Amino acid sequence: MNLYERYATGPFDNLEDYRTKLKITVPENFNFGYDIVDVYAQEDPQKKALVWCNDETERTFTFAEMSDLSNRAANFFRNHGIGKGDKVMLILKRRYQYWYALVGLHKLGAVAIPATHLLTKKDLVYRNCAASVKMIVTVNEEEIRSHVEASLPESPTVETVASVGGAVGNWIDFDAEIGKESAEWSRVETKSNEPILIYFTSGTSGHPKMVCHDQAYPLGHIVTARYWQNVEDDKLHLTVSETGWAKAAWGKIYGQWICGAVVFAYDMEHFQAKSLLEKIEKYKITTFCAPPTIYRFMMLEDLSKYDFSSVKYSVVAGEPLSPEIFKLFREKTGLSLKEGYGQTELAITVMTPSWIPSKPGSMGIPVPLYNIKLVDESGQPVAVGENGQIAIDLSEGHPVSLFEGYYRDEERTKTVMHDGLYYTGDIAWQDEEGYFWFVGRADDVIKSSGYRIGPFEVESALLEHEAVFECAVTPAPDPIRGQVVKATIRLHEGYTPSEELKKELQRHVKETTAPYKYPRIIDFVDEMPKTISGKIRRAVIKGAVKNED
Repeated sequence: MNLYERYATGPFDNLEDYRTKLKITVPENFNFGYDIVDVYAQEDPQKKALVWCNDETERTFTFAEMSDLSNRAANFFRNHGIGKGDKVMLILKRRYQYWYALVGLHKLGAVAIPATHLLTKKDLVYRNCAASVKMIVTVNEEEIRSHVEASLPESPTVETVASVGGAVGNWIDFDAEIGKESAEWSRVETKSNEPILIYFTSGTSGHPKMVCHDQAYPLGHIVTARYWQNVEDDKLHLTVSETGWAKAAWGKIYGQWICGAVVFAYDMEHFQAKSLLEKIEKYKITTFCAPPTIYRFMMLEDLSKYDFSSVKYSVVAGEPLSPEIFKLFREKTGLSLKEGYGQTELAITVMTPSWIPSKPGSMGIPVPLYNIKLVDESGQPVAVGENGQIAIDLSEGHPVSLFEGYYRDEERTKTVMHDGLYYTGDIAWQDEEGYFWFVGRADDVIKSSGYRIGPFEVESALLEHEAVFECAVTPAPDPIRGQVVKATIRLHEGYTPSEELKKELQRHVKETTAPYKYPRIIDFVDEMPKTISGKIRRAVIKGAVKNED
């Protein structure tokens, strides 16, 4: 069984019905914990919810178990002073406790702040104070605990710290306490427009923003799971992501469970493509989602050594996909990757559904839940083939899963939501068939001799060259042209920077895309400056900010 038909029209078997009839119904008091997890537990208690493993052991959780454990977690949080609206930070990597801790917070009406284990003292102090975090739950690892402990003297709102996998000192043992808590729990009424999650964006420049989502947010991910990832009832879905990122909300709980799929979680300490491929083969993963970087590493392995036949559908998101990776993956697996686009502030927004062919490098077509426009700097629609900022029309109301605004930052919210539009800050163009093509962030578009050059197209061209492992294209000032294209490149092992290689790469770009887009400046680097989420910090490369992180 699955529950998505109780909240969404469909399922649809053709593009026209999907485009014209897709609707999401948002009940006034929707709560994912009660209305999804507990309903499954009541109607199909032995239905699998989560299959979790690391390199040594594995565990499977039914919805009956997940309901029981999330009730215990709700009691744990309430008995330690957490109430409706209080903020709790979860730094749980890929541990299975994340799922029932999160659902327990939802049932309580508290606000979860999933966070990465890579945060340092400075990062934690900023987040604790900005959001008034009241409790932190982490994995029991010395390095993580030390950063949390170092942050506490400067984090006056934090009252309690707990850890999973054991505890030391003044830390509360989450697992031991959960075992003692009652599984009895009475529903706490929550409104669908009340807060459920806060995500801190990665912050490629300046402090990260606080993206606040409401209780209805999970419902928007019905489209993410059903029509983009194509999850199947009772089949395993794997999205490669740590739970601290918004990608986990996209692929590791909400839409997948609503649509009846089983979430698969591989708790890996360090990513190795070989180990991931082994898990896909062993557990017979049916649907798979990962960022382009993961696919790049997978393509370096000999896929003939692994049985990939269980995978029926593979999708990609998180950063633009280069056509070269698309082609390689199809050659080795027979699967055409389906790209998707969205933001921490949204659910899936533009995607390639199963009814249309993939175009390598294209994001796909707009999701019907949103009235999406490409607009110029004055908010007016641009013509087909012209670059414009991706914007969502708000004139008919606030669509499901669009964030409520930047928490405690009304001024910043007004900069992206005004004049009846939400401005994503991303530039794209639309072709004659309605496909969107990513150009870059609005701040990253290069204006050279009257041309507007999107960095992604140049990056895609460079990545097709066998010497280039990763790259970032940014503007560099030029007294004659205003700006010129600059490429910062990290080479694959075995390649050495040289003037000859620079000329070869410039020639390659000229032959791959319009000649005027070639990088006049090329810098070779050993490492790229990156955010804690792994995104390249273009502002550092451009020299706009220092690489202090």
